[in-house]
Amino acid sequence: MKRAELALLGVTVFWGFTFPAMKVSLKYLPPVLFLAYRFGIASLLMLLIFGRKALKRETLREGFILGLTLFFGHGFQIVGLKYTTASNSAFITSLYVVFTPFIAYFMLGERVTRRDLTSLVLAVIGLYLISGAGTSIKYGDFLTLLCAISFAFQIVLVHKFGEKDYLSLTFWQLFWNFIFSSLFTLAFEEPVFPKEPLPWVGVLYTAVFATVIAFTVQLKYQRYTKAQRAALIYSSEPVFGSLAAYITLGETLSARGYLGAALIMSGILNEVRKN
Repeated sequence: MKRAELALLGVTVFWGFTFPAMKVSLKYLPPVLFLAYRFGIASLLMLLIFGRKALKRETLREGFILGLTLFFGHGFQIVGLKYTTASNSAFITSLYVVFTPFIAYFMLGERVTRRDLTSLVLAVIGLYLISGAGTSIKYGDFLTLLCAISFAFQIVLVHKFGEKDYLSLTFWQLFWNFIFSSLFTLAFEEPVFPKEPLPWVGVLYTAVFATVIAFTVQLKYQRYTKAQRAALIYSSEPVFGSLAAYITLGETLSARGYLGAALIMSGILNEVRKN
């Protein structure tokens, strides 16, 4: 693999291991307050590490747009995680790989193919099975589905803004995510400051590894590889997420869940392995 693709694979590992970290932290913190802590610490670290390089005004608007997609993505994801398992969340989140071509069609004019439609059908059937739903999808899985759509927008926008300065673009998207999360918390949640160390382990892991490092690497290296190749690499996120959930939380899927996961991965791989 190229250096850029290896870097994106490392990003995917960091993202995969966020699922159990967030699941544990949610026992102590309201979900969006967790995001406010995560992105507030991440923004501060960006300023301490990069200083004025992170504050370029020419990426302020683009960072605002990316920050908005990340806020909705992480917001739907972490609230949904309260009502579903870490394994389910990891696999359903990965549906952004299937939705990306459709978002790209409307935003970038890229054609939607029959393979795109096939991928979506496979993934939706897999979503139905992994969620354990009957006639309706479970609430937590539905919120996570909205998260996947939001992240699909973020991936397309990263390509759209690919020529911009990646350091300042990374900072502004994290900063605006912090602002949106803080405003939501003040309006709808009760701010708390846990005294237990465990929730802060999750906050610091996600802030340092899954945010500062991961998003900086993503914006730096995604421009050096094809979108389909990047999507293929990102599609391994649920594998790492499920592995992390098994190692740390002992979570496993049912036989129906594993079938659903296999269909989701089939849809994703069918999507990203285009000629």
